[in-house]
Amino acid sequence: MVKSELVKWSSTFSVGIKLIDDQHKGLLDLVNDLFNHSTGDVAEERAYFQKVIQAAVNYVKVHFATEEKIMIATKYPGYAEHKRAHDTFVLTVVDNIRDFEAGKKFTLSTFTKFLKEWVLTHIAIMDKQYFEYFKRIASRKADGKLSINRTDVRRS
Repeated sequence: MVKSELVKWSSTFSVGIKLIDDQHKGLLDLVNDLFNHSTGDVAEERAYFQKVIQAAVNYVKVHFATEEKIMIATKYPGYAEHKRAHDTFVLTVVDNIRDFEAGKKFTLSTFTKFLKEWVLTHIAIMDKQYFEYFKRIASRKADGKLSINRTDVRRS
């Protein structure tokens, strides 16, 4: 199968934290992988989705937890709203999985489009807001850098 990219990473998506940027690249890789498995063959798409969805959900949960721990550590004032957006997204994905498992109509391309739009919009708007906040904090420090300790972002 020839691999294509539905969406390509660009520095415009960067939030200035390598760990988060790398995770965002992983989310875009997930979107592209789902896109490449959108064949139109219902049985094939269902089998693929069944195979990868739990790992994808776990990846998203780890990413969200990482962002949220950094926000808590830096006392980001938009944390509650950002966490709500994460929680709403997870509930939407869980609803899609439930519908899929119940045998309701499901197309991988529709799910992929939803995922792409949500991820890109979320990075471009909400994640950029905390990036701006982090830049302001860093600019007040003598060395001009925002330090995030690994212990701040370790999974609980």
